[in-house]
Amino acid sequence: MTTIAVIDYDMGNLHSACKGLQAAGATTLVTDSVADIEKADGVLLPGVGAFDPAMQHLRSRNLIEPIRRIALSGKPFLGICVGLQVLFEGSEEGSEAGLGILPGMIRRFKNEPGITIPHMGWNQLSLTQPDCPLWKGISPDAWVYFVHSFYAAPTDPGINVASITHGSQTVTAAVA
Repeated sequence: MTTIAVIDYDMGNLHSACKGLQAAGATTLVTDSVADIEKADGVLLPGVGAFDPAMQHLRSRNLIEPIRRIALSGKPFLGICVGLQVLFEGSEEGSEAGLGILPGMIRRFKNEPGITIPHMGWNQLSLTQPDCPLWKGISPDAWVYFVHSFYAAPTDPGINVASITHGSQTVTAAVA
């Protein structure tokens, strides 16, 4: 059975993340131990909250360099919500540098008439790379739920594997 290390840095909804992984057939290990993360078959970096506190919590647990190394090693690694955002170089939300694993920035949605920020609700994915392994078993016209005020703006648009539209803005929803 596949073991997924779910990184505990006080910034994620660990219970929900674990339930989803377990429903997919994985064994989960909630941990902030580098040794445990290195031994796992894959890694999940969840996140709820703001960019700067996320980076501060990772730093306080001495996880910055190990996460960079593990994420770049080729081991399956998934960041969700703020866990995805910190993989980038930085964010308009704060002043902390991100992990810099992915080139690009986290940007704030622009205010425009008729849209709400934070964006809360269902959006239909537009799969820009339908063959990406992330989409295995996912309908190409899937609807997913978002609660966010910021989005990833990768420097290399080739890593964008799905986008959504909120108001007049089409933004990255997933990268690989």
